[in-house]
Amino acid sequence: MAFDLDRDSVLSALTKHIGKSRGITARQLVSEVTWKTPSDAHCRRLRHIIEDLRDEGHHICGHPSSGYFIAANEQELNDTCRFLTDRALASLKKVARMKKVSLPDIHGQLGLKI
Repeated sequence: MAFDLDRDSVLSALTKHIGKSRGITARQLVSEVTWKTPSDAHCRRLRHIIEDLRDEGHHICGHPSSGYFIAANEQELNDTCRFLTDRALASLKKVARMKKVSLPDIHGQLGLKI
């Protein structure tokens, strides 16, 4: 019996992965939820679902070295927030270089406060 890759099924599966030590890769999570061999399209769909769940305020952490998991404590959540912030700043630095402006100028243009 195969299951759909949707918000509720992903969130339900993640409740079995609380804490960094219980992290699961995207491919493993897709397989756990759908009982199918994961495709690249499944993994993209999963990333969109994870983004939506985070937007709703769920403490879904993730890192390439540990996979996805629900934060077991404040430190794990803070580590993930730091990782996401660093990744976003790296993208903003690329934008600044491409536009040949300074990063503070990009911050001002976007109205960001860090």
